Amino acid sequence: MCYFSGCDKSGSSLISTLSLNLQFVDGIAYFSSFNTYHLKFPLFLTLFLLLNCLFSRCQWYFKAKMTSEDKRRTDYQNGHVPFPGIKAYVDPDTYEDPTQAVHEFTKEIDPSRIRIERVIGAGEFGEVCSGRLRTPGKKEIAVAIKTLKGGYVERQRRDFLREASIMGQFDHPNIIRLEGVVTKSRPVMIVVEYMENGSLDSFLRQHDGHFTVIQLVGMLRGIAAGMKYLSDMGYVHRDLAARNILVNSNLVCKVSDFGLSRVLEDDPEAAYTTTGGKIPIRWTAPEAIAYRKFSSASDAWSYGIVMWEVMSYGERPYWEMSNQDVILSIEEGYRLPAPMGCPVALHQLMLHCWQKERNHRPKFVDIVSFLDKLIRNPSSLLPLVEDLQRYRTADVLVKH
Repeated sequence: MCYFSGCDKSGSSLISTLSLNLQFVDGIAYFSSFNTYHLKFPLFLTLFLLLNCLFSRCQWYFKAKMTSEDKRRTDYQNGHVPFPGIKAYVDPDTYEDPTQAVHEFTKEIDPSRIRIERVIGAGEFGEVCSGRLRTPGKKEIAVAIKTLKGGYVERQRRDFLREASIMGQFDHPNIIRLEGVVTKSRPVMIVVEYMENGSLDSFLRQHDGHFTVIQLVGMLRGIAAGMKYLSDMGYVHRDLAARNILVNSNLVCKVSDFGLSRVLEDDPEAAYTTTGGKIPIRWTAPEAIAYRKFSSASDAWSYGIVMWEVMSYGERPYWEMSNQDVILSIEEGYRLPAPMGCPVALHQLMLHCWQKERNHRPKFVDIVSFLDKLIRNPSSLLPLVEDLQRYRTADVLVKH
């Protein structure tokens, strides 16, 4: 039986004549008007549902995409992940011809674009100078220039440029930036960004007591972010110390000196073993001293020493103890005490970095996260260690 006009005499299914105008509000379809054409009502209902599903799906997709991009950008700015993606890093030592790595990972600079101004230090291979680099856009920027001293042998040249081949693969705000190299004329040069305040240890000694705890934690956070990036890339620094951290005019700290860096295999538990070379005893983990095994965990030990250097404003770790006494004391369980004015939370993190078992030490991702929490909640930087010690002493006196 037909209840609608338009049915034929045989009682066939409803045939409506519809012409619909759709309006979309927040991705939902609405009808503004309709006229009749030949169209089955169930087909119209199906079309309506499909359109709603389609627009809802598109809306969800674009919202999710934007959220993902925003998160990646925020994570990059916070030092959590490289942005926009992780590149594959290569050990220059794997190249049969070392100059190939230099060509692949560095930019050759025309020496006429470089103006050397003054000597600011000395490196293993020659002098370090400040100067100016004229960019392709004719703008001049301040740079530091490492030069290879004359009379070098080919092995010295290769070792000198090896650091540039490593540095040229990094791109992070807390890693020193390579501007380029000069290899086709003499002197051979490595050109990097200029850091106005020099090395962190000297800078802290020159400004003893001038910074707030939050400022010092900010410096430590920058170093940890740089080390997290290196760890994510599979690199072990091996020589992390305040002397190898450079500071710019905005107090941004950047990891430098990759002369001793080594790349790890894909195995995250792998450790680099070396049979030679000098080891900075006061900054080096026990297993690296005893067995020449280096890993990101041994870098975490070194980071704990850097924390101590920062909070003590550049004091020498273990003071006047001999290297042998340092080794024996650490083996017996001795750990550096908290510097004056050091929050308990920071000294606890140092002690965590100095765990004897390397697998018990924190990962750099965890260190960055922990320091971020301290920065967001400055009250967590209280009490100071000496306040806690005074409280305990007073408590003991009262009980007696």
